[in-house]
Amino acid sequence: MIFSLSARNITRNKRNSFVMIFLIGVITCLFFIGNSVMQRSDRGLRETYVENLTGDIVIEKITDVTMNLFGANTPVIEDYFTIPVLPAYDALLGEVRAVPGVRLVTSQISGQAIVDCNGYRGGALLCGIDPETYFALFPGIVIEEGQRIQSGEYGAMITSARAEWIEKETGVRPAPGDTLVFTTGGTVGFKIREVPLAGIFSYRSSGQFMEQIILLDPQTTRALSSIQVASADVEISEDTALLLDKDMGDIFGEDEGDGADNEDSADSAAPEKGFSIEDLKSLLTDSADGDSHGAAEVQGGDWNFIIIRIDEGAPASRILSDLNSRLLPYGAQAVGWRTAAGVSALLVLLIQSLFNAGIVLVSIAGIITIINLLLISVFRRTREIGTLRAIGASDGYIRTLILWENLLLSLAAGLLGVVAGGLLMYVINEMRIHIANDLLASLFGGRVLTMEFLPGVAATAFIIAVLVGVLASLYPVQKAVKIEPIVAVRRG
Repeated sequence: MIFSLSARNITRNKRNSFVMIFLIGVITCLFFIGNSVMQRSDRGLRETYVENLTGDIVIEKITDVTMNLFGANTPVIEDYFTIPVLPAYDALLGEVRAVPGVRLVTSQISGQAIVDCNGYRGGALLCGIDPETYFALFPGIVIEEGQRIQSGEYGAMITSARAEWIEKETGVRPAPGDTLVFTTGGTVGFKIREVPLAGIFSYRSSGQFMEQIILLDPQTTRALSSIQVASADVEISEDTALLLDKDMGDIFGEDEGDGADNEDSADSAAPEKGFSIEDLKSLLTDSADGDSHGAAEVQGGDWNFIIIRIDEGAPASRILSDLNSRLLPYGAQAVGWRTAAGVSALLVLLIQSLFNAGIVLVSIAGIITIINLLLISVFRRTREIGTLRAIGASDGYIRTLILWENLLLSLAAGLLGVVAGGLLMYVINEMRIHIANDLLASLFGGRVLTMEFLPGVAATAFIIAVLVGVLASLYPVQKAVKIEPIVAVRRG
């Protein structure tokens, strides 16, 4: 009875019903399309960075600012921001590998340099990698020419995009075996290193700045970044310390004069001058003897980051929390892929937040407009509502009747909004719109604008449509139940 009466009232008030359906439908369509694009973009960015560069989680030293793999995520008001090395690297690595859910681990040194090749000169982001573990983490790296960097050898790998830049600039395409010259500058001066080009690679899906990356052996990256390999303290014997205090002439026992006088002088001076070549060799050998004086043991080398891939389906938030509780005493922290990727990934969150904030404002405006429409409808139906109350209709009946009317309108508006959004996305996909801007291509996860129908977003948009309709009905319903039968009589 109520359902049929509600449907009759909707058809009788076609104009108000159409306006309400249109407003809620537009809000639903905008929310659906916008969030579908944002979620598609976010998923594309995640696949791009996790499969090619950042992994799922990155370990870095705790600093005053958040860092990505190549610097600070926020402007730093200093002369120069240097990415710090990880403290107690070996201990950190042990803690990381002990966390359940951690599947693969590698390490990286990051830097920036100017690279020269065949007369081409340009800036580059350097990834000093551990070749034995790095490529296992990142299946998105595809070798197009040459080979991978080999462990323990000097070498570099450039992207195919950089190879094309060099060919366009110089007319000669770089080939494996060519020499790359890296130059960096700092407070201590300039550093220049030459390494052979091992190979040319590409990313299956590339982010905004990823074409600028050069994969480099860790030895060269450390040298360019002025990073010294950490080692344990060396225990020096008393005789070795005495050797360090001697003049060069004393160490090698240089004597003046000749003949027997010299022999007598040498014999008498030997205990005072101290050391012969044989003594020097003996002392150096003794100093290197781990049993007698303690050898210098390398503590695993210095790295800026530890990169982690977790098990498929493992809860990243739980692993992040576990890692941070373990790493805090070492002065290190674990961050997610988005922080490690930097501004381009964080920008998607910002855009999505701003877009949904705009949708909220539009929804509020829509709700106010719908409230006004429903109030006008209630005032026009004063005689009808008063008559219903006169023949015994309760407040609950009146309230249910109007809520049913608005719920039906909201359901229809939500359904039409989702359908319209789906059709619009289909049309855009068929147009195959090309994205030339690198930032937009990174945000949309490719050079072709592609929209995907996401059932979860569609369901959320539909629920929002119903909520908007119900919320807009609350005040008009209260006004309706306050209409007295005597009012209807007075209005004839």
